[in-house]
Amino acid sequence: MTDNDREQIALFRFSLISPILNRQVKKQNEYLAKVAAKKHNVPYYGVREYSPKTIAMWVRAYRKDGFEGLKPKPRNDRGKSRVLTPELKEVILEAREDHPDRSVSLLYDQLITEKKMLPSQASYSTVYRFLKKKNLLVNSPRKEENRRRFAYDQVNMLWQGDEMYGPYLNLDGKKVKTFLFAFIDDCSRVITYAKFLTTEKFSAVQQVLSEAILRRGIPKLLYVDNGKVYHSDNLHFACASLGITLIHTKPYDAQSKGKIERYFLTVRKRFLPLLTDDDLSSLDKLNQRFFSWLETDYHRKVHSSLKMTPLDKYMSQISQVKTYDDPEKLKLLFLKRAQRKVRHDGTISVNSKLYQVPPAYIGKKVKIRFDPETYDNIYLYENGKCITKAEPVIMADNAHTKRGNPISFAKMTEGGSKNV
Repeated sequence: MTDNDREQIALFRFSLISPILNRQVKKQNEYLAKVAAKKHNVPYYGVREYSPKTIAMWVRAYRKDGFEGLKPKPRNDRGKSRVLTPELKEVILEAREDHPDRSVSLLYDQLITEKKMLPSQASYSTVYRFLKKKNLLVNSPRKEENRRRFAYDQVNMLWQGDEMYGPYLNLDGKKVKTFLFAFIDDCSRVITYAKFLTTEKFSAVQQVLSEAILRRGIPKLLYVDNGKVYHSDNLHFACASLGITLIHTKPYDAQSKGKIERYFLTVRKRFLPLLTDDDLSSLDKLNQRFFSWLETDYHRKVHSSLKMTPLDKYMSQISQVKTYDDPEKLKLLFLKRAQRKVRHDGTISVNSKLYQVPPAYIGKKVKIRFDPETYDNIYLYENGKCITKAEPVIMADNAHTKRGNPISFAKMTEGGSKNV
């Protein structure tokens, strides 16, 4: 099992327990029983079923150790042979023949319960891989139930996020397209943060969402579009680390994002007509005009449904807001994750550039995080914590530095992971 497998499994586990963590569940035992009654298509493991006790254990693990607590622990027998013996293979195939429609999870539990096989002889994943190779899996996970319409009476229970096409800027005679990224609090209609940008890349989502969290706190649920940028692993990891349940709309289901869509309509009707040529002469001027309108107009006008202003509604429940005031720590949560093996010269390669790491890691695999658009800083992580920063190798300096092992320039282009 790779580190990426463990992270994907942790994301899956978080998706099951997040309704409990975010108090969406009135009766926990009923929810656990409902989830346990379903079959789940789990990363790495395949189709599995879990007992209420196991799911409750994940809740405790997250509350104790956060996202790291949901990752499967490395096996104690790593490096040892786990090949099935011919006798065990025969036992498994006989059990499958007797129960062709039974899930691998139940089949494995049956073999253990009937003492036809010991857990020390073969793990669930070993049995699963064996049956998969034989094309004897049963894949019938139930379809996800339709989600109910969102409506909450507490601030920061749910934020909706999306983007709209903005006006064109006139930069030195050249027209430049803009996009307005925004997040709205479902309860108060406060715009937790919004900004015009000239890119649709993930960095735009990260920038606006990060600022929204720093200004307005952490939401329990985040409801976003089905676009590619909102399916980024970086966003999934960041939300799971913050305890935010990430929900995606169904394709072409604009009605499910009613509040943010109505806000964009307000922007088109009440803000865009106010813009002058000077406002469109730079991105900074456009945003300055927008921020002013947002705070003096939108947030301070009585909302027809609320019977009060969005800002007053939000402030009436300010004591319930869970704040986050560490911008540097927040930035780290959104970084791309990858793995590298440290070379004999104490370097790793990222985006065809060399970075120096402490000598203690020579020959070892290290986990790294970085901004995939700028590659400004490369951070080394261990057990979910940042331990140091890899320093870029400056060739002029290294020409005068004595090394036990010289830098291998021939391997500089080895990225280590796809597209990195």
